[in-house]
Amino acid sequence: MPAKRDTYTPDTLLAVAVRVFNERGYDGTSMEHLSRAAGISKSSIYHHVTGKEELLRRAISRALDELFALLEEPAALRGRAVDRLEHVTRRTAEVLMADLPYVTLLLRVRGNTDTERWAMARRREFDQQVAALLKQAAAEGDLRTDVDPRLATRLLFGMINSLVEWYRPDRSGHGGHTKDEVAEAVVRTAFAGLRTTPER
Repeated sequence: MPAKRDTYTPDTLLAVAVRVFNERGYDGTSMEHLSRAAGISKSSIYHHVTGKEELLRRAISRALDELFALLEEPAALRGRAVDRLEHVTRRTAEVLMADLPYVTLLLRVRGNTDTERWAMARRREFDQQVAALLKQAAAEGDLRTDVDPRLATRLLFGMINSLVEWYRPDRSGHGGHTKDEVAEAVVRTAFAGLRTTPER
């Protein structure tokens, strides 16, 4: 036990907590569950964090930080809105697959705690920025105008977010497709229906 305690880090503890939260649900997880899964005492966990809600906030922050960072990438900031939107769509799918456990946890929060309500507000903010891109692309004549941007955003992210249900990094369960292939399929499927003209 001492050796484990010595080698445990906040990052490895967080990874264990995310796994347990996803398996049991946040509300169904106790500090005792986390302690057993990590193989360290509850007091050792409290050495790193104030409690399970801090672990939740750290995990969700990691997912949100990755999502908001992609909105600041050069390809998301320059060019026609439709091209920026395609970049954001592709990168969102890539972030989800790269940080699957963390994004899965983010998508499962239900607003029962201050941290969950904060996370849901941040998710709405992200969606609103994407909806604004959709609206701009439609105004520029590159996207269909007969689909409400907010509805299109929900449908777009509904498709992307469904990856958490079946995509696994070990490639089992999704035909052996690579992350790049999955992300490209998401973009092509979505924008074949959204664009007014074929991709240039």
